[in-house]
Amino acid sequence: MLQRLLESRALRWAFVAAALAFGVVALVGYGAEVRAAARDLHWQAVVVALVAATASVFVPVMGWRALMAGFGSPLRVTVAIRVVFLSQLGKYLPGSIWPFLAQVELGREHGVPRRRSLTVGLLTVGISLIMGLAVAAATLPLVSPTAARRYGWVLAATPLLLAMLHPYVLNRVLDRILRLTRRPPLESRLSLRTIAVAAAWATAGWLLAGAHIAVLAVDLGARGDSTYVAATGAYALAWSVGFLVVFAPAGLGVREVALTAGLAPVLGTGEAVLVVIASRLLVTVADLLLACVAVLLGRRHVAALPDELAEAASARAAARGSAQESARGSAQQSAQESAQESALEPTD
Repeated sequence: MLQRLLESRALRWAFVAAALAFGVVALVGYGAEVRAAARDLHWQAVVVALVAATASVFVPVMGWRALMAGFGSPLRVTVAIRVVFLSQLGKYLPGSIWPFLAQVELGREHGVPRRRSLTVGLLTVGISLIMGLAVAAATLPLVSPTAARRYGWVLAATPLLLAMLHPYVLNRVLDRILRLTRRPPLESRLSLRTIAVAAAWATAGWLLAGAHIAVLAVDLGARGDSTYVAATGAYALAWSVGFLVVFAPAGLGVREVALTAGLAPVLGTGEAVLVVIASRLLVTVADLLLACVAVLLGRRHVAALPDELAEAASARAAARGSAQESARGSAQQSAQESAQESALEPTD
């Protein structure tokens, strides 16, 4: 019964409609903040900041796509956009499970096993968090020592978290988690190249996010060469702290405090608060815009689905063949080594 519900196209469109409605409600809730931003910000700066914010939200999908390919499910860019940005609408619904559940079910339409979709979704968030902390650790001590000291407990974990991205560690952690949850191991292992590509896309996302903060800050009077560095480090730290402080829904409140603290060296408190508010508004608009693009791509999905499923099946068959060939090679090598050892043993 549950399986039929999850596979229902009507239910999926109901999910999209409800999530969009909640997103619009969240947007309308910024009425007072929008009036304040309109009074103090120039429209040209808002447009440039919106472009940068939209790019920062879009770029990580390429890292998600790289991880999918690394696990044996290469997907087209248009498919990745549809799956990720429709599922991300779930964060506007009450509860934290909806984005992951939607991603799993949308991925299954394109031949991606549920276990793989869930693993890649969680890995994408984890890599984004680690690279965000790395960006903050590399920038904030240079421009905002106060913020670095205040949130030093977060930044101190960065070296250990970066070490966990090594394939030797990461693949074993994934195997252990799957074993503890009584799930079969994943068919493929992540390579250093795949992890590096995903981390690079995540880092690019943070750099673009910093750009949209810097544009708003400069428009409100921030001056100096350190504005972009402070904006990038402050935003990366704010998002990471908001994610780690689990009792705050979507990091609400916690992220604003952290971002204001990080911007303090280049901007007054009042202006920093306005940047924080305008940023949350622009990121919400970016989410809804990309979701609308994903909905439009859904029209092409029905026609392209047979080809996509065939491609996914071919990729899985190739991965299985490669794994079997590797296993046969290892078995033959072991047999040869055993035969050589037996030949070298002295006879009575």
